[in-house]
Amino acid sequence: MRIIKCRGYELEKAQPNTSEDFFNRSEVTFEDDGEEKTLHVLYIRYYDETFGESIPTMSGEADPIFEIGEKQITFKDLVAIVCLIKNPSFRQRKRIYINTQEELASYFEGVNIPKVREIFEGIHHQGDYKLTSPLHFLAQPSS
Repeated sequence: MRIIKCRGYELEKAQPNTSEDFFNRSEVTFEDDGEEKTLHVLYIRYYDETFGESIPTMSGEADPIFEIGEKQITFKDLVAIVCLIKNPSFRQRKRIYINTQEELASYFEGVNIPKVREIFEGIHHQGDYKLTSPLHFLAQPSS
């Protein structure tokens, strides 16, 4: 699988009576078996503000999570790629909605965030990142 782009952004109101401005969307665009796909992950914006407290592996972290060149990589940029790493069957999905902070935290559980930086570095420097196995990004249990 080839990762082409990871990005996150805040939704804005399309109409005055809608609630889009309470949500963030994170996207990962990838090529799988020669087909380009995008996974869209929608979640409540509040989770962005509290991830350092609610996600144990991100404890004490704040936005931006890291910088690559001039680009700041924020929490919302990470969500979709982390979901795809944690659950490779999402390659077959177009959209997922994360209901709770606990669900969001479960996707980050066991993911090696410093190693995820390699994906963003690959995209920045080469234009893409070849993801051979999601297991490379999971923290290895200590024996």
